[in-house]
Amino acid sequence: MSWLFAGLGCWVLGGLFSVGLSRRPRWVCWVSSVSVVTGAVLAAIPVVGVLMGGPVLQWRHGGSLPMGELALRLDALAAWFMVPLLLVSAMAAVYGAEYLKSSDRYCVGGAGFFFSLLVASMVGVILAADAVLFLIAWEIMSVSSFFLVTFEDDRESVCDAGWIYLVATHLGTGFLLAFFVLMGRETGTLDMQRWAELGVGDPRMAGVLFLLAVVGFGTKAGFMPFHIWLPEAHPAAPSHVSALMSGVMIKTGIYGLVRMMGVLGEPALWWGWTLVGVGLLSGVGGVLFALAQHDLKRLLAYSSVENVGLITMGLGFGLLGIASGNPVLGVLGFSGALAHVANHALFKGLLFLGAGSVVHATGTRFLDELGGLGKRMPWTAAVFVIGAASICGLPPLNGFLSELLLLLGAFRAVMAEPIGVVAAGILAVGSLALISGLSAATFTKAFGGIFLGEPRQPLPHPAHESAGAMRWPMGLLAAGCMAIGGMPFLMLAPLDRVLGSLSAPIEQGGISMVFEGWGQWLTLSALLLWGLAGLLAVARRGLLASKPVTEALTWDCGYARPTARMQYTASSFVQPLTDLFHPLLRARAQLERPEGLFPRRAAVATETPDLAHAELYKPVGERLVAHLGRLRWMQQGKVQVYVLYVALTMLILLLWKLH
Repeated sequence: MSWLFAGLGCWVLGGLFSVGLSRRPRWVCWVSSVSVVTGAVLAAIPVVGVLMGGPVLQWRHGGSLPMGELALRLDALAAWFMVPLLLVSAMAAVYGAEYLKSSDRYCVGGAGFFFSLLVASMVGVILAADAVLFLIAWEIMSVSSFFLVTFEDDRESVCDAGWIYLVATHLGTGFLLAFFVLMGRETGTLDMQRWAELGVGDPRMAGVLFLLAVVGFGTKAGFMPFHIWLPEAHPAAPSHVSALMSGVMIKTGIYGLVRMMGVLGEPALWWGWTLVGVGLLSGVGGVLFALAQHDLKRLLAYSSVENVGLITMGLGFGLLGIASGNPVLGVLGFSGALAHVANHALFKGLLFLGAGSVVHATGTRFLDELGGLGKRMPWTAAVFVIGAASICGLPPLNGFLSELLLLLGAFRAVMAEPIGVVAAGILAVGSLALISGLSAATFTKAFGGIFLGEPRQPLPHPAHESAGAMRWPMGLLAAGCMAIGGMPFLMLAPLDRVLGSLSAPIEQGGISMVFEGWGQWLTLSALLLWGLAGLLAVARRGLLASKPVTEALTWDCGYARPTARMQYTASSFVQPLTDLFHPLLRARAQLERPEGLFPRRAAVATETPDLAHAELYKPVGERLVAHLGRLRWMQQGKVQVYVLYVALTMLILLLWKLH
């Protein structure tokens, strides 16, 4: 564990130096970046060792926390989640050093400190083997990410997004606190390692604990309808922070759910149905709302909800496989979910960094204002299209592998028993097909609207390619998407070790046995596809080398003065689909019709409010504020009165305990 402690030390020191150098923003950027990268490299040494089959690493220092102890444990499951955390945090830190150079009017020192603190706290969440330590690390993670979301705190929309995030994450923490208290009461200990040995004897209590875990961890992961903070926080945060939060931080919710499912004992069938249902709702709902967005970062945020839905669907099939005595279904479900955890971290981190490059170059996030950037930003365009193809599950990229596992799991469920598992499989097959098609339309819209055609409106300043410190992190993440897609054995062997570390019973041999012989064909197919793409590129260059390349007007339907505004906008491109799903999306349109024989102006604008926010949380919140406003008389503004409140509360708790 010494390498892990060295990495934690680098992050803590880097954060402290960032605060000390606050008056030198450029120094802060690079000190923070170097410390995060160095810590990630040091921590990766034991993580890779455990994933390659090394022994589980543990460290304990008893009696260091009230009602708990400092206890860390690095097993294969923790190591699996640590790999994308370390990789994406290092890439985001390097990218952020350049990205924040132009942010002199904001507190860059604070951003460096909280970025390092966020990385260290996420590591603490994954390694914690004690409930008290887990909750402390969880709270530090929530607070540090709040300050990163509100980095540009002079904008009202950013502050509003920060408060929505803070309220949502603490509502989830409330459910987790109830989970840990009840689990501690059932087992008589807060040692999370012993929970797996002791289990929960009462099935009804196990079901209650399962639901508490789903809501508590699902709020952080972004399950619908607990997702409302994602489309608010991601557009507000700096892009490298969005990459870290969406690529890694929301996966701490998935990690916590997987870890806690292993300590609750034998799962019931309805647990699996619940997760499959949540996955279907989040997957379909997330991609539909992503399709309707005009803001690039809101689009990517809703896409994260969709991909978390796919992961949750896989976990649901894993539980259904265990509960129904179908180990192959369990292997495919858990393997697809865990593989998508790693793959989503790569391509979503890449896409958010690509979005940041576009915003940095143009000053806008709105798709209907962009266009033609492929000519001015060829590197960003190339890596963005790799991320877009990956997230759509296209071969030979990494998203294809995990979505293939999920689809195989769904087909396996269709052929299984009982009828409830079959129904879940049928719904999942149809939903996966729908999600894949809508995801392809969403990212065709995003890539085409940004990089193809011509700018649809004058940009605030001329677009330019990003600096090297922003380009190379995107390139490395794109290379990771290509490598895993072309060489799936890089992922399958470690997956076997992770499956073996789960408390739930999994078939011996795991995914390697299920996928026996397929890995070679996937690798060969990937190489053939890459080779064909390379040959076509060489042939195109050769054919154009000996011919003059000129520019001319395209056929313009009789218009004498074609303009860039005659292009499809991103919104008009997907309008047939958004109209088709209008009963679910409920998009609102504002239309300014052309008037007169020679109209000078016409415009249309659409808005798609989040239904959970507009129909559930907002009215409930307004009523709650109205009722709580009646208690304002208790806010006297006098310290003596507040001390009295504290004393009365302690007295009531003491009497309740004595009773």
